[in-house]
Amino acid sequence: MRSQPHRGRARWWPGRAVAGASALALGAATLAVASPAQAAEGCEVEYTVVNEWSTGFTASVSITNLGDALNSWELEWEFSGDQRIGNGWNGSFSQSGRAVTVTNANYNGTLATNGSAQIGFNGTFSGENEVPESFTLNGVVCDGGTNEPDPDPTDPPDPDPTDPPEPGEKVDNPFAGADMYVNPIWSENAAGEPGGDAIADESTAVWMDRRGAIEGNDSPTTGSMGLRDHLEEAVAQADGDPMVIQVVIYNLPGRDCAALASNGELGPDEIDVYKNDYIDPIADIMSDPAFADLRIVTTIEPDSLPNLVTNVGSRPTATENCNEMLANGNYVEGVAYALDQLGAIPNVYNYIDAGHHGWLGWDDNLGPSVELFHDAATTGGASVDDVHGFIVNTANYSALEEPYIDVNGTVNGQQIRQSSWVDWNRYVDELSFAQALRTRAVSAGFNSDIGMLIDTSRNGWGGSERPSGPSSSTNLNTFVDESRVDRRIHVGNWCNQSGAGLGERPQANPEPGIDAYVWVKPPGESDGSSEFIENDEGKGFDRMCDPTYEGNARNNFNMSGALGNAPLSGHWFPAQFQELLANAHPPV
Repeated sequence: MRSQPHRGRARWWPGRAVAGASALALGAATLAVASPAQAAEGCEVEYTVVNEWSTGFTASVSITNLGDALNSWELEWEFSGDQRIGNGWNGSFSQSGRAVTVTNANYNGTLATNGSAQIGFNGTFSGENEVPESFTLNGVVCDGGTNEPDPDPTDPPDPDPTDPPEPGEKVDNPFAGADMYVNPIWSENAAGEPGGDAIADESTAVWMDRRGAIEGNDSPTTGSMGLRDHLEEAVAQADGDPMVIQVVIYNLPGRDCAALASNGELGPDEIDVYKNDYIDPIADIMSDPAFADLRIVTTIEPDSLPNLVTNVGSRPTATENCNEMLANGNYVEGVAYALDQLGAIPNVYNYIDAGHHGWLGWDDNLGPSVELFHDAATTGGASVDDVHGFIVNTANYSALEEPYIDVNGTVNGQQIRQSSWVDWNRYVDELSFAQALRTRAVSAGFNSDIGMLIDTSRNGWGGSERPSGPSSSTNLNTFVDESRVDRRIHVGNWCNQSGAGLGERPQANPEPGIDAYVWVKPPGESDGSSEFIENDEGKGFDRMCDPTYEGNARNNFNMSGALGNAPLSGHWFPAQFQELLANAHPPV
């Protein structure tokens, strides 16, 4: 995935208390709002101090609606001390004495049942900084419950949640309670490397990166196995138990408009070919009753929709190709068609690719991107019901967590956010970004039960270069550079990064809101060649894969940080595989 620097500054959309920081979850209350016509009302509030110093603090307030859908809200509370609110975000704040009123912003007033909104503010205080004791919404005191109408005695009883799902039954989290498919082609490549046996049985995704991959071809990494072959192998591996197989849908017209290493086979205007000769055959195979008991998880079109926000118009990161794809609408139309056709298959779970924190972590990137995701999910025959969630960090290197950096903290009176590395981003790692994006997506109209996936295949950053604690430096940039576990030269670097390591192994339900850590990018497969290589796969040469390249606007003109002697994207790269093993965190 491509990283996009941007220096936009607007409202902060907070994620969670960063691990290792002085954040403190201080308590929770509930709130409710409803018009008299609504049948149920109730909600939940979590008030968290994410940073505190001698005279001030930063607080995050998460609102979850437990009742009927709301069109607007007004939250009220009283401080017990002399706290005063300064600047706030994601709502309109007012304060009279100790009483605080917050009304929704124009983009987050709608809250579906179990939908959430996140607000935050900076404040000052002296003495004790106590958490408010209660919250109300439109005058309704929050008590943690919902006022539900009496159930219809003729309604069937709810299913026992402890009962295991039937084979093929749609589940909330497809990874929970399921085995994960091991791609035998990747497994054989991994096992053939020194030390590779230790991870050769991990699950990796199957990439449908061209029409030929559907039926199978003799490429170095996919061998002759096509989609049907992989699904049949997954059935055999399942042996009657729940099984997840991950398939990457990656062949949009004009694919990868901001880079060249993974250019696709279809021209910018070949949307009908994409639909008829790519998506339709994939849907036909996936809908075969022989595969109905599998849980097929799709990653929908990496390197697509975020490019239409960050690499278009008058931005210095804009490209002619991305402007063309914005104008012709074929990224949106193609993603919508894939969601619609694949989402109609009962055992398929669609996750839209949503970049990563170093691409969309700025307010004026994240907000428009979520709006664009919603547009794509409601175009043509697609609906939000076709979206099971989002995936971040696909094929990228952004750290899962930065344990020694508090993005809202300060060093010697300077904000961490103004450091060269953070560059005013709201996030420094993928976990906080993924959780915040999920909240933002629900507020934008996606279903409240969506989940997130994080690609942890190459973001471990272990080995001897990994810091063991925060820096002691009082120089802001030195502190951040010595404290961060992500050792890239710049967060915009994406190709075959030197020093990277395997990340967390694939696992279900690792954190709230996260369906799974997954290995979508098979470790050891190249991101792109380090010099031009003639090929018949439609893949170009991108200088970001050249270790001598001094950069462009998308990595703020830094060195690329790429390994040398790399093959074409998707081809096996033994030297990188060995680095990933050596720098794995957790260690192999």
